[in-house]
Amino acid sequence: MGAPFYRSAAALERLGLRPAEAIRFKRNDRGRHIVGKVEGVEMDGSVTLRDPDGSARSLRPERVEIRRPGPKGRLRWQFVSDFLDRGLWSHFDP
Repeated sequence: MGAPFYRSAAALERLGLRPAEAIRFKRNDRGRHIVGKVEGVEMDGSVTLRDPDGSARSLRPERVEIRRPGPKGRLRWQFVSDFLDRGLWSHFDP
């Protein structure tokens, strides 16, 4: 038996994320950004990631950023919640 669906590459792909993709966050919403890697999506919609130390974290999409093309095509950090289709995210059903 493999990983649960919500941790699979297919579930991440449905949300526009890729396994091991760079993702950044701030500890306690202060200080510098910390870059980790996407690991999955939890049943409550939070994004599971690994920080540089290898510790797992599950954070709400409003607290994590991922690199996506901006209006002029240049990659920039955007909150996951900003580029997701709100309907798909709010009705996430693995």
